[in-house]
Amino acid sequence: MHLLSRVLLLFAVLFSLAAGPVAAQVPGMSPGGSASDDSAASAETDVPLTPEAIREMVARMSDDQVRGMLLDRLDAVAAAEAKQQEAPESLITRLQNTWTAFLTPTVQAFQKLPVLPSVQIKAISNFAATFEKGEILQMFGFILVALAAGFAAEFAVNKFSRRWQKPEVPDGEASLKDALNYLFARFWRELLGLVAFFIVLRTVGRALLTPQELAFAGPAVGLLIWAPRLAAAAARFVLAPHKPSLRMVNVNDKWAGYLYRNIIGLVLLSGLTVFIVSFNINNGITLGESRIGFWFDTAVHVYIALVAWTAREGLTQMMMGSDPDRTESDVRAARAYPYFAIGVVAASWVLVSILAGYGRIDILKSGPHYTTMFWLLMAPALDTLIRGMVRHLLPPMIGDGPVAERAYKATKRSYIRIGRVLVAGIILMVLADAWQIDLFSLRKGADDAGSDFFQFLITLAIGYILFEIVSLWINRRLAREFTSKVQTQDEAAGEGGGAGGSRLATVLPLLRVTAQVAIAVIFGLLALGNLGVDITPLLAGAGILGLAIGFGAQKLVSDIVGGIFFLIDDAFRVGEYVDVGGTMGTVEKISIRSMQLRHHRGAVHTIPYGEIQKLTNFSRDWVIMKLMFTVPFDTDPNKVKKIFKKIGAEMMEDPVHKDGFLEPFKSQGVFDFDDVGMVIRGKFMAKPGQQFTIRKEIYNRVKKEFGAAGIDFARREVRVAIPGLDEDHENISDQEKAAITAAAAAAVQQQLAADEEAGKK
Repeated sequence: MHLLSRVLLLFAVLFSLAAGPVAAQVPGMSPGGSASDDSAASAETDVPLTPEAIREMVARMSDDQVRGMLLDRLDAVAAAEAKQQEAPESLITRLQNTWTAFLTPTVQAFQKLPVLPSVQIKAISNFAATFEKGEILQMFGFILVALAAGFAAEFAVNKFSRRWQKPEVPDGEASLKDALNYLFARFWRELLGLVAFFIVLRTVGRALLTPQELAFAGPAVGLLIWAPRLAAAAARFVLAPHKPSLRMVNVNDKWAGYLYRNIIGLVLLSGLTVFIVSFNINNGITLGESRIGFWFDTAVHVYIALVAWTAREGLTQMMMGSDPDRTESDVRAARAYPYFAIGVVAASWVLVSILAGYGRIDILKSGPHYTTMFWLLMAPALDTLIRGMVRHLLPPMIGDGPVAERAYKATKRSYIRIGRVLVAGIILMVLADAWQIDLFSLRKGADDAGSDFFQFLITLAIGYILFEIVSLWINRRLAREFTSKVQTQDEAAGEGGGAGGSRLATVLPLLRVTAQVAIAVIFGLLALGNLGVDITPLLAGAGILGLAIGFGAQKLVSDIVGGIFFLIDDAFRVGEYVDVGGTMGTVEKISIRSMQLRHHRGAVHTIPYGEIQKLTNFSRDWVIMKLMFTVPFDTDPNKVKKIFKKIGAEMMEDPVHKDGFLEPFKSQGVFDFDDVGMVIRGKFMAKPGQQFTIRKEIYNRVKKEFGAAGIDFARREVRVAIPGLDEDHENISDQEKAAITAAAAAAVQQQLAADEEAGKK
C-alpha cells in the first residue's frame, strides 16, 4: 500500500478510536475480511489503546477492513452533519440573520466611503493603462464622429418621414381617434429616427473603433444617450406634455411636464448606475472594493420616492381618470397610490440590501428591482388605458331606464376589473421572470416558496376572472330580459295581476349565486393547495358538515328540493301575481329556499317552498276580466249590447289600448235581476298587467255612452206610498209633511241596517 493511503487509513482509525472503542466498529467491516481476522481484531480491543497498540493493530488489519472502517466513520460524520443542517432555524435566528444581512451592505458602504474616490481613480487609471498615448483622445473623437453620423441619419429620416405625420389637431377639438392617430404617427416617426440613429452609429462605430474601444463606447452610448431618448419618446406619447388635447392620461400640464422630465432623468440615472458598475468590474474593481453600486442604487430608489411624493397630486389625478362612473373605492385607491409607490420603493431597497447581505448579487445582476419599479410607475398609465378601452369598446346599453343603466354600469365595472386582473397577471409573470422565479414549477420544498406563492396568486386571479365573467354574462342577460319589453307602471299596477318576467329572469339570479359560490370554493381550495396546505381535511369536513345538515335540517332540504321542482315546472316567475294558500301578492324575490310575495298594499310575505301545497298564478298568458253594470228594468238590453260593441271596436283601434287586448270588449247579455234593476255583464281578454288600465277606460266610456243614450245606472231608492196623497197633495199640512219625512228616514235606516247585516253574512 502507498504511504499516503496508509496515512489516511491511520488517521481514520485514530479518529474512530477517539470517538469510541474499536469493537463497536468491527461489525461494520467489509465482508472481504475473514472470520479469523475479525476475531483477532476483536481480541486486540481488550488491550490498552496505546499508539504502539494502534499501529500494531492496523498492521494486522487488511486493506479491506481499514477501508470499511473508514467508510463507516465518514458515513457517520456525514449523517451527523446532514442532521445538523436539517435542523430548522428558529424564527428569532432567522430574523437576526436577516437583520444582519440588511445592515451589512450599508455598514460596508459607509466603511468604504473614504476610499471610494481613490478606488474610482484606480478604475479610470486601469482603463487608461490599456491604451497607448493619445489613443483615448482618438477614441473619444471617433465616438463623436459616430454620434454626429447617427444624429445626421436621424435628422434625415425624420425630415423624410414628416410627410407621414398626421395634421396636428387644434387644442380642444381632438377626438380619441384623432389623438391616437396623431400620437401613434409621431411616436413611430421618432422611433424610426432612433432606429436610424442606432444603425448608423453602430455601423460607423464598428468601422472606426477597435473591439476594446467598442466595449466602452457601446454601453456608454446605449445607456446614457439612446435609452433616455427612447424613454422620452414613450413618455411624450403617453403624457403629451405640451399638448393637453392629445394627452392619454388625466393629468394637468404642470404634472405632465414634471413627470415627463423626471422619467427621462430616472432612466438616465439608472443607465449611469449600470454603466459605472460595469465599467469598474471590467477594469479590475470588484463590487465590494468601493461599494459605489450601493450609493447609485440608493440614489435611484430615493429619486423615485421623491418623484412619487412631489407628484402625488398628479399621480392621483392619473389614477382617478376622467370616467364619471368611478366608484368610491377607485377614489380611495387613487389617493393611496403615491404612498403605495413610495412603500414599494422602500421595500425594494430593503430587499436589495438583504440579498446583497446574503451574497446573492447574482440575482440583482439583471436589475429585477428596476423592472419592478418601472412597472410600478406604469400602473397609472395602464389603468387609464384599461378604462379608456372599456369606455370606448363596451357594447351599447341595452334598453332604457334605471334597470338598463344599472346593468350598463355593472358591466363596465366588470370589464374594468377583468382588465386590471389580466394586466396584473401579465405584470406578475414579467416580474417573476425578472426575479428568476419559476411560476409553473411542480417541485415542492423550501426553495420553491416564491413559486408556490405566485401560483397561489395566479390561481386566485383565474378564479376571480371566471367569477366576474359569470357575473358579467348573467347581468347582461338579465338586463336584456328586463328591458326587452316595456312594462307599463301606473297606479293600476298596484292591484296585482301584472305580467311576470321571463323564465330566464327568474332562474338566472339563482344560477349566478350558485356559480359564484362554486367558483369561490373551488378556486379557494386550489389556491390553498398551491400554498402547500393539505385540503383533504377541509373536503372531509365539508362532507361531514353536509351530512349533518342533511340529517339535522330535513325541513331545509325539503324547502330546497321543493323550490327546484317548482322552478322546473315553471310554476311562477318574478313579477307574477300568485295566490299561495290564501296569501296573494306579486313574486318579488326568490332564493334557494323561499319566495317573497309583495301584496298590493305593500306587505311582504316570505313563504318557504316546502310549505306550498297549492299555487294559483293570475299572470300567466292571458286574463279575462268581467264587468257588471246595473240598469233600470225598463232599459233595452239590445241597446246596451250595441253600446258595448261600439266601445270594444273603438278601443281595438285605439293605439294606446289596442296592444293590451287579446279579445275585444263585448256584451254577455242580462246576467241577473236584483231589487234595483237588471245586471248586464260584459267581458274582455287582455294581456296580464294590462287589464286594470283597460277596465278604467271601459268604465269611462260606458258612463259617457250611457249618458248620451239617456240610460241611467240603477240605484237604490226608498219610496213611501201614502193612500190619497196624489189627490190631495196641495192640502197636506206642515205637520203631515214632517210625519212623512220621519217615516221615510226610518225606512231608509232600516234598509241600511238590513244591507249591513247582509254584508256581514
